[in-house]
Amino acid sequence: MVERFFSVSVPQNQSQLQPQPVMLLSGPPSCGKTSLLFQFAFNAALEDTHFSNGNVVFICNRRRSCQERYGNPRGRELAMIRTLALCHNAITHANETRPCKLLLSDTHHGDSPRLLFIYKRWVSTVFTIKGDGSGSFILKSNNNIGNGSSERTNSKTAKYSIALQYLFLEGITEDCEM
Repeated sequence: MVERFFSVSVPQNQSQLQPQPVMLLSGPPSCGKTSLLFQFAFNAALEDTHFSNGNVVFICNRRRSCQERYGNPRGRELAMIRTLALCHNAITHANETRPCKLLLSDTHHGDSPRLLFIYKRWVSTVFTIKGDGSGSFILKSNNNIGNGSSERTNSKTAKYSIALQYLFLEGITEDCEM
């Protein structure tokens, strides 16, 4: 599913597969998250016009201080839970009539999203971005996080770099996990 973030042709049998309805893209600062989000939205718009004459809605929000708003040191967590619950309900309702996807974005400093314990409840697929130390980034999909399944899953990893604010796909590899 990482192909959906880049300008690559997706095989016909994979292009009609519906991704999970609620997804998260998480990575460190300046790793191309916004460019990946826009490319995903552009690809979704192209796919929808080819298959169902649909629409794509792209929503962007900048950070705000939740601690003061909620009067609680865990204000950000409370705001996230409320927002994720609202988004999940809206996507579930929208999917009753036509396919609808939601891709969220979050910045993390370290190996995984800081609030992964909250995302596990509301998000079915998490795409994480890590730097590879040579100026490129690795985009990896983690499906069905927290489901406790020991089934073998195939996922793909994309290696990309950013040049003059453009995404440059260096390659996609298939991983087999237990």
